[in-house]
Amino acid sequence: MLKNFCKSTPFLLIGLVLVMTNLANKQTPRFEANTLRINLGCEPPSLDWAKATDAASFDVVSNIMIGLTSYANDLSCRPACAESWQILDHGKHYIFHLRPNIRWSDGKPLTAYDFQYAWRRLLDPKTAAPYAFFLYDIENAFAYNQGKLKDANELGIRAINESTFEVRLSRPIAYFLYLTAFCPTYPQRQDIIERYSNNWTDPGHLVCNGPFILTKWQHEYKIELTANPSYYAAKPSLKTIKMFMIPEQSTAFALYENNQLDFIDNRSLPTSEIDRYRKSGCNEYRDIALLRVSYLGFNIEKKPFDNVKVRRALSLAIDRERVCRILRHGEKPIANLIPPPLLGHSDFSTEQSYNPKLARNLLAQAGYPEGKNFPQTFLLYPHREDTRLLVEVMQDELKRNLNIHVDLLNQEWQVYLQTLRNNTPPIYRYAWGADYPDPDTFMNLFTSHNGNNNTHWSNKTYDQLVSLAGCEANPVKRATLYKQADYLLCKQDVPIIPVNTAAQNMLIKPWVHGIIPNALDLQFFSSVGIGD
Repeated sequence: MLKNFCKSTPFLLIGLVLVMTNLANKQTPRFEANTLRINLGCEPPSLDWAKATDAASFDVVSNIMIGLTSYANDLSCRPACAESWQILDHGKHYIFHLRPNIRWSDGKPLTAYDFQYAWRRLLDPKTAAPYAFFLYDIENAFAYNQGKLKDANELGIRAINESTFEVRLSRPIAYFLYLTAFCPTYPQRQDIIERYSNNWTDPGHLVCNGPFILTKWQHEYKIELTANPSYYAAKPSLKTIKMFMIPEQSTAFALYENNQLDFIDNRSLPTSEIDRYRKSGCNEYRDIALLRVSYLGFNIEKKPFDNVKVRRALSLAIDRERVCRILRHGEKPIANLIPPPLLGHSDFSTEQSYNPKLARNLLAQAGYPEGKNFPQTFLLYPHREDTRLLVEVMQDELKRNLNIHVDLLNQEWQVYLQTLRNNTPPIYRYAWGADYPDPDTFMNLFTSHNGNNNTHWSNKTYDQLVSLAGCEANPVKRATLYKQADYLLCKQDVPIIPVNTAAQNMLIKPWVHGIIPNALDLQFFSSVGIGD
């Protein structure tokens, strides 16, 4: 899952000025009864879960929808829409049995045909879904997504009847069940999408099967969710969730301190304030290590980064430990893509990852001794205060160790995403958070046909290693395959430079109960309550 956020609009800034003015003039209540107020950080690019890729969108979707399974607090999969399932043919054949009492928010029963439609739509090349690769291990899925197979009935996806959903895989994969708990595989209503076309996710059109429903979407300002009276499980304690879109960390933090936000995380916590809260022992502060990696990506088709020696030089010129000291969010240095404690991760070594002398030699071999005649280039990043700090450190490291200058360019979130997909820049800053607790969620990202691979890098050996690891039952052999693939990606071909893992830093007001952080950074609010 892509992690980052966008910048503000004049409308939002005016509104926030008015809010802060009102704060100065009158005493506001500590909290709103049965209402949770949080900060998304930006306008969600899409609430169509077949097309979304980012945290802001998924934070909304994961509270209005549920899939065949859902995550427990320990990140294991538990029954959700499916009350049970069978795993047959050595892991190649799944049969899910749906609960009989699940209804959509408009009162219509949920059926297996809603899953059949959603999964076929995710794979349909017309959808252009970045997460289509999630289902490539289903029989005929890859050929269908690539347009080589036209008949969706030949896919290994079938509603046997209204309550039974069948999936046939081309091979057993160790992590398949995790996929059924994440947003891209949630069910969808064909009649709603066909009736409203591109507007089907608007309030009043969108139907949900989760604990909340979408009732208001004030673009670039606020989304409101309300409790779903048709939800099959225990009804939420909250009546309303207000999700604001405040990109400036300092502004969001001020609102939290003035009791106008109840819960904030890295999107809203300036670096300087994290140290203060961490050292104070305040019981509002929480932190947790995340399965998330921040990295620099290259467009390997653009000079001078079509030269692997240049890419290796830049990787060896970055002191990752220094980066983490400056960021101060609890980040840890990393030089490989798989973060600990996932299977196949490699321990970090400064000696192997930071070598300015070798970096300068490689740059000279590439034709740029002491950085001379290095082409003018730029690093693209999405607007956010701590992201700007990170890329400024990168810029300084490359100047200090290689004598090359890289310009910095930021774009608002949605424009940034469009640029990556349509005209990938020479270098860009990216962060990827795990979609499920398995190394495949990272390694699959750079396979040749992954819709989220923006580097234009393709390597058949890498693809084969990742494919073999995905279906390897022996954990020792599986770890070895992933380490081989990780070496090829991060040390040999270097289309990316992993820099650091992430930690989530949170402030939660004393009147908020039931927020349980997890390493996937998924936010579920169905069990949250408000009150003294």
